[in-house]
Amino acid sequence: MESESHCKNLPTLLSSFVDTFVDFCVTGGLFLPPEPSPPPLQTTFPTPHRLIAIGDLHGDLNKSKQSLRLAGLIDSTDRWSGGSTTLVQVGDVLDRGGQELKILYFLEKLKCQAAMAGGNIITMNGNHEIMNVDGDFRYVTPSGLHEFKNWAYWFSVGNRMKSLCDGLELDKDLYDGVPFTFPGVKHEYVDGFRARIAALRPNGPIARRFLSKNLTVVVVGENVFVHGGMLPQHVVYGLERINEEVRDWISGVKERVASSLVRGRNSLVWLRIFSNEVVKDCDCGTLEHVLSTIPGARRMIMGHTIQEQGINGVCENRALRIDVGMSKGCINGLPEVLEISDGSGVRILTSNPMNMYNNVDLLTAPVPVPIPVPEQVQVEA
Repeated sequence: MESESHCKNLPTLLSSFVDTFVDFCVTGGLFLPPEPSPPPLQTTFPTPHRLIAIGDLHGDLNKSKQSLRLAGLIDSTDRWSGGSTTLVQVGDVLDRGGQELKILYFLEKLKCQAAMAGGNIITMNGNHEIMNVDGDFRYVTPSGLHEFKNWAYWFSVGNRMKSLCDGLELDKDLYDGVPFTFPGVKHEYVDGFRARIAALRPNGPIARRFLSKNLTVVVVGENVFVHGGMLPQHVVYGLERINEEVRDWISGVKERVASSLVRGRNSLVWLRIFSNEVVKDCDCGTLEHVLSTIPGARRMIMGHTIQEQGINGVCENRALRIDVGMSKGCINGLPEVLEISDGSGVRILTSNPMNMYNNVDLLTAPVPVPIPVPEQVQVEA
C-alpha cells in the first residue's frame, strides 16, 4: 500500500525516469531533457547572422557529426558550439544506413542545446521520411532494421516498468494492428519490420516524437528550403498549410495527406527539375516564378539529388543543390555544408582538400560560378 501511495504521488517523475532510461539504452548513452510542449508551427524565420544548411544524412552518424564539426556547430565532446547560428537539415535522415535513430536523438539533443545558446535547428522531411511513415521500407538496411528492433525492445521494457505502478498512463500496445508476417521478407527481418512500422506509422512513438516536428518547406530570411523542389501550385496551396497538413498526418491527427504534396515526381520531396546535371535542362523559368511569388525569396536550397562533385548552384545561383551523398549508404562522399552569413556571403565549406573553391562567395562570383557543374547522381528514391 505504501509503495502504491508513493507511485500515485510521483507518476510524472517516475514516467520521466523510465523514458530517460529507455533513451539512454537505445542511444548508447544520450540523455535527452524531458519533452517540452510542442512548439507552435513556424514556417518563416527571420534572417540569422549565420545560417548553415546540411544535405541528406541517410543513417550515417559519423558523417553527420563531421558535417556539424566542419561548420563549427559541435565541439570535440559533441555539444553545440554554434552560438546563435541557425542550422537547417533538409531531410532524408532515414534509410540507407544503420544509425537513423541515433541521428534523430542526436539532433534532438542539439536542438535543446542550440536553443539555450540562442541558436536554432530546423529539421525537414525528405522523401525517405515520407516513405517510412507510409510503411515503404525498400531502402532500409539490415542494420537499420536491427536498430529499430533494439529500440522496440527497450520501449517495451519501459512500458512494462510503468505498468508496475498504478496511476501511470501507459502507451497503447506498441504492436497494435501490426502484421506478424510480410510476403517476401526473410524471417530474420520480420521483427525489425514490425518494430519499424510500429515506430514510424502515423502517431507511432518515433514519428510523433521526432518526425512530427519536421517542416516540409521553410523560409529563412531570403532562403527557401525544400527537400526536392517547389512548383507554383505548391505556393498557391500555401506553405503554412503544407506544413500543417503533413504534420497532422504524421501525428495521426488526420488520416491522410495530399499525394500532390509528398508523393510522386512533382511533389515537394521528390521533384528534381532544378537538380539536373545539365544546366540548360534545369527549369530556371519555373524556379524564377516560384521565388517571385514568395515575399523576399532570393534562392531555393534543396537536397534529394546527389551532386557527386559537391555543392553547387544553377540558374544564376538561384538554385543551390546541397546533397553530396555523404552517407556510406550512398556514395560515401566527403562532407560539405552551405554557409550563408553576414560577413562571408554564401560559401561552401568542404572537407575535400582538392576543392580550391571552398571559400568562393556564390553571390559575388562571376556567372557562371567558377565551380565545375558537378555530375549528378540520381540514386533511386
